Amino acid sequence: MKRVVITGMGPVTPIGIGEAAFAQGQREGKNGIGPITRFDTTHFPAKIAGEISADLSGHIDAREAKRLDRFVQLALIGAELAVKDSGLSPEQLAGEQSGTIVGTGVGGMETWEEQSAIAHSRGAHRVSPMFIPMIICNMASGHVAMRYGLTGPSSTVVTACASGSGAIGDAMRVIQLGLADIMLTGGTEAAITPFSIGSFGNMKALSTRNDTPQTASRPFSASRDGFVLGEGAGILVLEELEHALARGARIHAELVGYGTSADAYHITMPAPEGRGAQVAMRAALKSAGVRPDEVGYVNAHGTSTPANDLNETRAIQAVYGDHASKLAVSSIKGMTGHLLGAAGAIEAISTAQALRDGILPPTVNYQDPDPELPLDFVPNHAREQQVEYAMSNSFAFGGQNAVLLLKRWKA
Repeated sequence: MKRVVITGMGPVTPIGIGEAAFAQGQREGKNGIGPITRFDTTHFPAKIAGEISADLSGHIDAREAKRLDRFVQLALIGAELAVKDSGLSPEQLAGEQSGTIVGTGVGGMETWEEQSAIAHSRGAHRVSPMFIPMIICNMASGHVAMRYGLTGPSSTVVTACASGSGAIGDAMRVIQLGLADIMLTGGTEAAITPFSIGSFGNMKALSTRNDTPQTASRPFSASRDGFVLGEGAGILVLEELEHALARGARIHAELVGYGTSADAYHITMPAPEGRGAQVAMRAALKSAGVRPDEVGYVNAHGTSTPANDLNETRAIQAVYGDHASKLAVSSIKGMTGHLLGAAGAIEAISTAQALRDGILPPTVNYQDPDPELPLDFVPNHAREQQVEYAMSNSFAFGGQNAVLLLKRWKA
């Protein structure tokens, strides 16, 4: 089976745009969560989110932006950053040996709500003819492929909060099977909208610490009360190892394992003891031929919800056994919020950076340890620690799980 390496990374996040800024934001424990500015939240239980406040207009032509939902815009910006980071020329990138798989949880939510309001107030005949091409989930992959001339394997993964990790894992398999040399892959999401915030809030899934937004998302803490929604994208350039070496590419990390599973249990609640998560984690280790005691760090799903954090902790304990007490485990969602379909992608980038730089991102806002969660959560401050293998977890509504295993690159 062919080996797969990461040669380009394009994170678009509430704490940094671009690989260097995102890495620095994590090291500093930067927080991207604040009051929602895009709509009136007076009657909403949750009024905070991880919005991207940076000006993105320089990346997307204004006329083009009018025909693209924000989730596609963020994906294109992530792809632009990842391609630039990879050093690939347009000639090297285009063709049938290059493909794209970009995941998203909900697709064009912003456009859907906007056009729905128009339909109800002015009539369906006033709905934009671009409505369908703007909302459907495959448009992120489609536009990335069109932008770079990627005529090889192309698809879209839609598995809620596991979409980004699932897309990366599927793209890895495409290269392993020799079906492509280069894949642009990852996840994107732009769901900070009234319907989304309203629905998640009514489900009691969101934190309501509106007066203290920067400490609202507190993964693994005893006082956690729900997640904070974020937005963004993470696009990676995956490349077959020999192809990357032949062109002298800089390699961030190697992607060595991937596992998926279904809880087959409940539409929103994780299976008790993280049973489905355990299956995916073990599958990722098995596919890489790596023992649990060889893994030094887990970039956790860590949503800051009571059920997820408890069951993910128990899954880690079950899979890693006695080694669990020696593992470093952290969640970056205290800084970024939960990016739904993009979460696994920016967390895969975070994991690759941790391996490359020997700096583990912190779990911020970890002030009150939960006695039921007795792991080393890298509390509050980044940690210098070199590890050989690291795992990145993503678990989703519907009980769909995706786990990636990465290895530190040694030239």
